[in-house]
Amino acid sequence: MQAVTDRLRNFLQFVAVKLIDDPTQAQLKVAELGPNRLRFKLVLAQEDVAMLIGRNGFTASAIRSVLNAAAEKEGVKVNLQIHSHQEEAEFLAREG
Repeated sequence: MQAVTDRLRNFLQFVAVKLIDDPTQAQLKVAELGPNRLRFKLVLAQEDVAMLIGRNGFTASAIRSVLNAAAEKEGVKVNLQIHSHQEEAEFLAREG
């Protein structure tokens, strides 16, 4: 499972760095939700969130489609969340 996780992580990092303005602010978090289930969370600067999601969500949808296709080939289900650092802090405050 680690090899699959690493390949999917590398893909997301490659795509995100190419599409955003400030890759130094980008964080990619991975959580294993169960057997053959992964959650990827991209935490970005606010301006980069809008850029990565794209007009009407088309860019994020395309990224998710390719990610899901690659994961499905390995028998893994994935979920991709895209948040700003502010949204992530608010989420963690509610959870904590």
